[in-house]
Amino acid sequence: MTLHGAIFGAFIITAFPAVAAEQVANRTVAEVDPVRLQKMIEANVRPTRIPFPDENPYSAQKAELGKMLFFDPRLSGSNLLSCASCHIPDLGWEDGQSTGFGHEMSRLERHTPTILNLAWGEIFMWDGRIDTLEEQALEPIQSGLEMAQPLDELVAELQAIEGYAELFTAVFPDRGISIETIGQAIATFERTVVSNSAPFDHWIAGDQTAISDSAQRGFVIYNTKANCVACHSGWNMTDDSFHDIGLDTDDVGRAAEMDDMPEFKHSFKTPGLRNIVERAPYMHNGSLTTLGEVIDHYADGFAKRPSLSDDIKPFKLSAAEKDDLIAFLKSLTSEDNPIEMPLLPD
Repeated sequence: MTLHGAIFGAFIITAFPAVAAEQVANRTVAEVDPVRLQKMIEANVRPTRIPFPDENPYSAQKAELGKMLFFDPRLSGSNLLSCASCHIPDLGWEDGQSTGFGHEMSRLERHTPTILNLAWGEIFMWDGRIDTLEEQALEPIQSGLEMAQPLDELVAELQAIEGYAELFTAVFPDRGISIETIGQAIATFERTVVSNSAPFDHWIAGDQTAISDSAQRGFVIYNTKANCVACHSGWNMTDDSFHDIGLDTDDVGRAAEMDDMPEFKHSFKTPGLRNIVERAPYMHNGSLTTLGEVIDHYADGFAKRPSLSDDIKPFKLSAAEKDDLIAFLKSLTSEDNPIEMPLLPD
């Protein structure tokens, strides 16, 4: 994957603040060794560019076309549901429901995941059944339970819309409207959906007043006593891997995609934690409604079973420590600029 820099519009930033070692060399938090703290900080520095694959490079026209498709209900079989019906900008690009709704308002089995920061994703869907963002963009459209639109019929429908025919010809002059170009356009837009710098990022960059002392203590707890970092690692707070975290669920998750290998039973992809306060409820089944409940689950509320991740171990936090950890998690939420709804072609 090659890194391409570009300007993505008002709601996206393209250059993230870097951190110099001397900015944080003297910082101490909760009596942590400064060298260790420095390593924790360096592990969370934001990347400086949004990555786009060589086989689907960025262009502003392509991203804008993908945005139109993302918000267009004509991509569904009923002409009532768009991608944005479930991925709502003001709800952290989720839908605020325990599990999503699909075609004819049918209740889905899993929680709607965010599309924030998917440009850095390595594998997609809760169970990892999709390898690329281009494939991911098409999956809900053709799913009979979600948008219920056969892809060949979608191509014909879009070809009959003069505005789309002109836009696709401009963006894909040698290919026009096809299943592949629809997926590429939507994926390009999705890669531009990036959370802005949060208070935590400003602290990482050297502004020691950007987050509270409580949040700073919570950052240390996150990396040590609670060991959240074992799975929620890096600037986007995800290892992009799969773990059984001991939820009470009959869903076998990743195991269904891995020939029912027992070690993957009940394993689901680790979600990133950016803008997490906007994205309740939590977990693959939306079973936990608050960050406090999530912490209690990890502390000792999980089911003990053979497939349980080795990284899930009991811990104890005082009420004050729990508050500190929540304060840190809240500091991961950025103020993102409002999304302007696109004018759809006709």
